[in-house]
Amino acid sequence: MLPTLEELLALPAFAGAEVLSGHPRLTQPVTWVHVSEVLDAARFLSGGELLLSTGSLLAQSSARAQADYLRSLEEGGAQGLVLELVQGFREPPPELLGAAQRCGFPLIVFRQEVRFALLTRAAHARILHARGEVQGASLAPLLDALAETGRSLDFLQVQLGPLLRLPARPRTVLMDTLGALLETNFNMARAARRLGVRRQTMYYRIEQLRAMLGDLDDPKRQLGLHLALELTRLEFSEPEGSGTGASETASGSAHQS
Repeated sequence: MLPTLEELLALPAFAGAEVLSGHPRLTQPVTWVHVSEVLDAARFLSGGELLLSTGSLLAQSSARAQADYLRSLEEGGAQGLVLELVQGFREPPPELLGAAQRCGFPLIVFRQEVRFALLTRAAHARILHARGEVQGASLAPLLDALAETGRSLDFLQVQLGPLLRLPARPRTVLMDTLGALLETNFNMARAARRLGVRRQTMYYRIEQLRAMLGDLDDPKRQLGLHLALELTRLEFSEPEGSGTGASETASGSAHQS
């Protein structure tokens, strides 16, 4: 089960973090932790991310641009912003903090220098604690499922388990991305055009997919993933209007957006 923002902040690596806004949203699940200094980071988001920043470029922006940046993260589905108050700022900018407070967005600060590499390593170890479940995945469960009923869900969990446990928005984005990559033989340019996103966005998403699913280069692994995606689209699709999709069926009631 994905950790909440509150659980990540309780990790030793995050000692000293101060939550300035968005306390009610600390119980939301975090899908990834990403270091970003660019002001248009929202276009890379798939949903559920916690962003880490020194605020170096943000400090050079106008008050309005700072507020717009914060709102873009919230609208892009991020779960929070961690700001190091050492290089760019000594105190959180009033417009940035005000925007976070108005939309209930978690703004978290460190008032001392921290190593972002340690934060991401600790957070990803917690997020990916179930990664071992996908190692050594084979086609045997699917072959069994073709011979007898009742095995397809097991196969889906082996192939796509970490994705199926994501909240609805990032689950859909990453599964669509995986499908586009498989259908284009991992041609990043073609996959990006198919999805209508930039290649930089594809590189960011494939980093997440590799961390969650493991080896994506092995042909048998790719075939297993492709067949698993087909199962979610076809075999387990619910009748129209039922309100339950394939990934909801496979991931269970505990995975809510």
